Amino acid sequence: MTTIPTKTIGHIDFRAGLSRLRILVGPLVLLALWQLGSSTGLIPERTLAAPLTVITTGAELIASGKLQEHLLVSLGRAATGLALGVAIGVVLAVAAGLFRIGEDLIDGNMQILRAIPGLALVPLAIVWFGIGEEVKVFLVVFATTFPIYLNTHAAIRGVDPRYAELARTVELGRWKLIRKVVLPGALPGFFTGLRFATAISWLVLVVSEQINASSGIGFLMTQARSFNQTDVIVVGLAVYGLLGLTSDLLVRFIERKTLSWRRTFEAR
Repeated sequence: MTTIPTKTIGHIDFRAGLSRLRILVGPLVLLALWQLGSSTGLIPERTLAAPLTVITTGAELIASGKLQEHLLVSLGRAATGLALGVAIGVVLAVAAGLFRIGEDLIDGNMQILRAIPGLALVPLAIVWFGIGEEVKVFLVVFATTFPIYLNTHAAIRGVDPRYAELARTVELGRWKLIRKVVLPGALPGFFTGLRFATAISWLVLVVSEQINASSGIGFLMTQARSFNQTDVIVVGLAVYGLLGLTSDLLVRFIERKTLSWRRTFEAR
């Protein structure tokens, strides 16, 4: 048996780690330009606080525990809304993708609802759910259902028909065909939809947390706006951005582990 030298393994691991860190190059360059603009006076402090000021303010909010308190509330809202949106989107996509009557009953309605901006539903959602937690979660659910549905439905319908023919050749039943061929083949589309849905959940949460909220990162930013505290506002934006990046990296990690059997193109 041929063994791979330890040096080679270390070299591969080092390159893999370095490749993952390349995602930080863009944000670091942006921060450097932002700090340069603030230091030279091109970006007034009143208009946009400098990165160092934002970092100091963020550290103070963390030290006081205020940031963590509001962050936990936002995480709870986003996680609840995303979980419900994913569940609803998957169920509808499977029903519409696998059954003709399901597509007839579901797909047309989903396309109509998809054309309605989620934030345009705010007045009606307030009438339905009031101004408590329910309206905030509902808006996240509504916005995240569609990317899951569209991508999963398209992936189900895009499964190579030759696989179905092969399954019939080896006499697989309909349910085994769905479980062993169709649904695994649709997973790449599902994960694409999930990446869109996680990003959208944070975008919607920014606005929903400004609807008569008393907690959450959006509420913290609304308070800061009243006192013209651009540093606190930027801290809130940075938190949302980091949450979006972290959730996307988490989804991509799960996707790599789940779809380890799939060969993909890698950029050089």
